[in-house]
Amino acid sequence: MLAPFRKVCIHDAMPTPHSSSKPEWPHAGRPCDPAMPEPLDPECDEMKTQHDFLSPWRLAAGVALPLLLGLLLRLYALGQLFLPIGDSLIYGDIARNLLRHGQYALTATNGEVYSTLIRLPGYPFLLAACFRIFGMENYFFASCLQIALELAGCLLLADFVRRVAPATLALRAACIALWLSCLCPFTASYTATPLAETPTLFAIVLALWSMAVFRHKPSWVAALSFILAITFAALLRPDGALVAVALAPAALLGLPRGLIQPARLARIATVCALLALTPFALWTARNWKTFKVFQPLAPHLANDPDEDPHLGWESWIKSWCLDFNCTYNVYWNVPGGDLALGDLPRWAFDSPAQQAETAALAADYNRTHELTHAFDLRFAQLAAERATAHPWRTRLGLPLGRLGNMWFSPRTENLPLELDWWNSAAHPAETRVAWALVALNLLYLALGVAGLWLRPRFWPAMLAYILLRSLMLTTVQAPETRYTLECFPMLFALGSVALAAFWNRWFSGRAAGGDSRSAAA
Repeated sequence: MLAPFRKVCIHDAMPTPHSSSKPEWPHAGRPCDPAMPEPLDPECDEMKTQHDFLSPWRLAAGVALPLLLGLLLRLYALGQLFLPIGDSLIYGDIARNLLRHGQYALTATNGEVYSTLIRLPGYPFLLAACFRIFGMENYFFASCLQIALELAGCLLLADFVRRVAPATLALRAACIALWLSCLCPFTASYTATPLAETPTLFAIVLALWSMAVFRHKPSWVAALSFILAITFAALLRPDGALVAVALAPAALLGLPRGLIQPARLARIATVCALLALTPFALWTARNWKTFKVFQPLAPHLANDPDEDPHLGWESWIKSWCLDFNCTYNVYWNVPGGDLALGDLPRWAFDSPAQQAETAALAADYNRTHELTHAFDLRFAQLAAERATAHPWRTRLGLPLGRLGNMWFSPRTENLPLELDWWNSAAHPAETRVAWALVALNLLYLALGVAGLWLRPRFWPAMLAYILLRSLMLTTVQAPETRYTLECFPMLFALGSVALAAFWNRWFSGRAAGGDSRSAAA
């Protein structure tokens, strides 16, 4: 993908009105030759620098080394972080019932199998394929497959950057993108966990790459690759549909006239649309037949139609929850576990009276650990009181606070670090590690912003996806930093262009200046 090339200097090879038909420059039309000191040509110098930078041996090392280090990082994460719990077991239960009973179903505590729609079928079917090949409930090999998928995605992302970066930055930016994506600890940590995050990241990268290929040379292969990517992303997670919303217009709109015949483009678009809609039509029909509900994706609160969504509890959580610490200790603990008043932050109460009312409700619930309809109504009343007293906090302040937490926190939820990472008195070493991760996360974000400033190709589509996803995340009641992880391919792509531009300006530029001064002397 990252094949070396040479650029021929032809911009001065054409005769001018005041010259003969013979080119003005002796070396025009030939590859750049470092042995010819004059005339100085900045564009040729830059292209020669790129060619030297990516000579065959250096190219092989530049690709193999980050891939090797990325593989070692992910194998280390697999050894340290592999632990199928929570959502992994839900996906695995559905996959096991698909293989054993032919049903898209979950297993109750008494062993009874019941149909479900709380998860989209993409990841359960992927796990079912792994279980069929490697053995039932073999989550380890599923994680190994995820490692392979992510490293393949790193290569695709590097080639995408090569295609969208300015010509003078393309090859260096591609190599930087490979390094950034291979060595990111945040994305690497999720390959060790059997969750939909890693396949979703691969689908996003495949969609970006296919979009760039299709815009360069429209073909059935590029179109089918793109439609496979966006469909797979939407089958993995409901928010995966945002990939199609952000990238499909960039792939189709504004194609240069004459690049593809309108009739052929219409055929490709029609076939791809039918292919993309077919699995969701089947999923919707299945849900209607089984539950008599129209559900083309998955419920927002991950509840089956016959389950109580506990809207009062959800509203109360949404009235104060700001970070993953609250999500883990409170939101995921109810129903079935204790509601500890000490786990609630101080901003969960607007007054001493409200704190006493919350304490009484928590004590009543803790007697049975069952979130009955009566308890749910009491939580709804508390949430309504808080929303009435502080409407702007409820509608704007808390949603933006949750979004900020998902973007700027150190992403420790999948790492062996304490949830209260800022508590240096309790665990100073972990706090230092967490702050280092905060700085790394901020670096990725800063590089992404710098890349947007340079406006490489498809920057509006990448920005649109980041903004659409951020807007969607303001509706989440219990934040998790993994929800912003899907934006990292865009940050890697934009950041690599920014770093390549910085390198060219401060290093190649200084070297070129030194060569010019030497030639003048």
